[in-house]
Amino acid sequence: MKTQIVGAFEAKTHFSSLLEKAHQGTVIVVTRRGKPVAQLGPTEEHFTRPSFGSAKGQIHIAPDFDEPLDDMAEYQA
Repeated sequence: MKTQIVGAFEAKTHFSSLLEKAHQGTVIVVTRRGKPVAQLGPTEEHFTRPSFGSAKGQIHIAPDFDEPLDDMAEYQA
C-alpha cells in the first residue's frame, strides 16, 4: 500500500483530492509540525444503508405483548 505524508494545512486545502487518493488505496499520514497526528486511508469494507424490511422475521413480539401485567392489576382497578 502506498503512503503519502502531508502537512495539516495541505490536508485542509486539498482534502477532497486526498479522499480520492485514499479511496484508491493510498494511506495519507497528516502531520503537524513534522509529527504524525492522523491517518487517512481506505476502509476495509463498504458500509451500505439497510434496505426497508431487511429485519423482517428477525424480531418476535409475543401475542400477549400489550396485555396487562399481573403485577399491575391493583393499579388498573
